[in-house]
Amino acid sequence: MPTLLSTKKLSTAQKQLVLNSGLRFVEYDAIQIDFVDFEAISVENAIIPSKNAAKAVVKKCISIEKCFCVGEKTSAYLRDHNYKIVEVADYGRNLANIVLNNYNEQKFTFFCGNKRRDEIPSVLKENNIAFEEIEVYKTRLNFQHFRQEFDGIMFFSPSAVQSFTKENKLKDSIVFCIGKTTASEAKKHTENIVTATKPSIENVIVQAVKNLI
Repeated sequence: MPTLLSTKKLSTAQKQLVLNSGLRFVEYDAIQIDFVDFEAISVENAIIPSKNAAKAVVKKCISIEKCFCVGEKTSAYLRDHNYKIVEVADYGRNLANIVLNNYNEQKFTFFCGNKRRDEIPSVLKENNIAFEEIEVYKTRLNFQHFRQEFDGIMFFSPSAVQSFTKENKLKDSIVFCIGKTTASEAKKHTENIVTATKPSIENVIVQAVKNLI
């Protein structure tokens, strides 16, 4: 039976999706998140590009009038904590274009991590949309060497690809990526890539099961 590695520890329900398929399964956290202290402020328009950024905002009890989110998990988490969601997009570039086309005269606060990608701030800068950037967490790579080879490896961020490939080769593994930016990073090491049709952990698992069973 094929063996699947997850570079992120899954929830019980997500793990069950893998185990029900009969695949052998290994998991670890390829990255660690450290929340950083920042000033508690009131914000009119917040761009929140990840669930980790959302967690930092909730933890600090930041008052926000309108949230602009990347990802359904991010928006669902904020809704659960009574934040008002105005726009949601699957990718940062898509959200940046929504802001550009519909909200370009407003000012934004961009809550992000230290390894944030350029898609959102570059679009805002190029189009003179006012924004302030606040770093609310740091991503640390958690290097780990594996002696065994895996039939499939699931990656959920470019940082996780960087972390895994620091100590390991992808060799003949099929790489399952949550989205285009993660797949772009994986492409530096392999052509054997399957990208999720929707950027969710569950969809990555579905792709892995479909291709490995």
